[in-house]
Amino acid sequence: MTARPNILFVTVDQWPASLAGYEGHPTILTPTLDQLARVGVRYPRTYSECPICIPARRTMMTGTTAKQHGDRSFDPALRMPDLPTLPALLHEAGYQTTAVGKLHVYPPRDRIGFDEVHLAEEGRPHLGGPDDHDIYIADQGFPGRGFDHGMNNNDYLWRPWHLPEHCHVTNWTTWRMCREIKRRDPTRPGFWHLSYTAPHPPLIPLNAYLDIYRDADAPPPPMGAWAQEETAQPYALRAVRDYWAHVKPHHYRQIMQAFMALCTHIDHQLRLVIGTLREEGLLDETVILFTADHGDMLGAHGLWAKRLYYEDSARVPTLLVGPAGDARTPPGSVDKRLVGLADVMPTLLDFAGVESPAHVEGLSMVGQARREVFLGACREDANATRMATDGRHKLLWYPCGNVMQLFDLQEDPRELHDRSADPELDGVRARLEAALVEGAWGADLDWIRDGRLVGMPAREFRGGVNRGLSGQRGHHYPPPPIMDASVVVGTPG
Repeated sequence: MTARPNILFVTVDQWPASLAGYEGHPTILTPTLDQLARVGVRYPRTYSECPICIPARRTMMTGTTAKQHGDRSFDPALRMPDLPTLPALLHEAGYQTTAVGKLHVYPPRDRIGFDEVHLAEEGRPHLGGPDDHDIYIADQGFPGRGFDHGMNNNDYLWRPWHLPEHCHVTNWTTWRMCREIKRRDPTRPGFWHLSYTAPHPPLIPLNAYLDIYRDADAPPPPMGAWAQEETAQPYALRAVRDYWAHVKPHHYRQIMQAFMALCTHIDHQLRLVIGTLREEGLLDETVILFTADHGDMLGAHGLWAKRLYYEDSARVPTLLVGPAGDARTPPGSVDKRLVGLADVMPTLLDFAGVESPAHVEGLSMVGQARREVFLGACREDANATRMATDGRHKLLWYPCGNVMQLFDLQEDPRELHDRSADPELDGVRARLEAALVEGAWGADLDWIRDGRLVGMPAREFRGGVNRGLSGQRGHHYPPPPIMDASVVVGTPG
């Protein structure tokens, strides 16, 4: 093992932790991830501090939560904070740093400390650019046609990919990363950030992967007893249900087929990157960390997408493979410590032999320090939701109306039974509530009185009008005009 190993940091977008073969899912095919789990460590209690794309990625790249990096709501016009980033610190330590795929920063061409960035930003030329995947498909003879499939980044429509296979964003991301590995500076260790945009919608898998799942049935989504009566649910949940009310139960099978097809496509393409490392003689000297920014409810409890702290939205897959023979990542092991995305930075710095800055809130996944309670915070309005978990019990708090839910994840991993009113768990509820009070900041301070969570008054729910089809993309040649980057589309509430 070299003193400074190479690092391959792989992220996927909107992939629930449960959707993997090594987790026991009966349908999904993830042979590559399953093998990584056999040769490294998996962390089944990894949560996204704020399960939305931009805040989660700011956390990964700064090792901080929103209290420092500034966004727990999704602000597309917010610059990166004045904090040292993971790639910047590795660059200072002598690494050649390269990112391929999605960064989701503003402005889009901000390299946030990387030496080189090759972007695939899900069709956002209106925020500035250009997007390197858009350039690529234009070079292949399809200028502006990346979204001619008509599907949506924020919805659950599905159809096969419409251009040649090599133009699919998953194939391009893989090809570009393999090329960058081959073009590396041989005198320096490499930090490669491979960031796939799938399985985040649009649901446009290759036909070959739809064929794999054509006769497949995914297990039905869980439906908790607490979720049966929609009008009794917290405001934030009603907003989600209203926004995706058009997604019907009889669509579920085909939605899941398309979603799983996108996952397996990534799994197979990841083999090419690992194969490139092997053929280049780098694999045994490379750390591999695989995770996601957040999950997707995928119909669980009648809910879709992210922004929530139920397991399907907030718990993310996390696999860590150290250099060959590294005792910190024993093959086939399971580490049940509570992990967050803020832990990515100190973990990778740990392998690189770089000390984490004092402001970093994360903990190294291979270190001795453990957290007793993990906190999550998302949004600051009527759709706000908060979480505190000790790994077994999870308290969810909806400030609008001051609604709480409590789940015993050991006895009830699918979160079917809300036990917030169970007197047997009064002590657990009080302890987790106290953790939320202690960790409160910003708007949350107005929702606390005398050391207790009181929230804000309940608000009458009224559904919105979705004229923009959840931020539907159009034809992108000529490119659309630059727009106000602060305008948020494709989100409930």
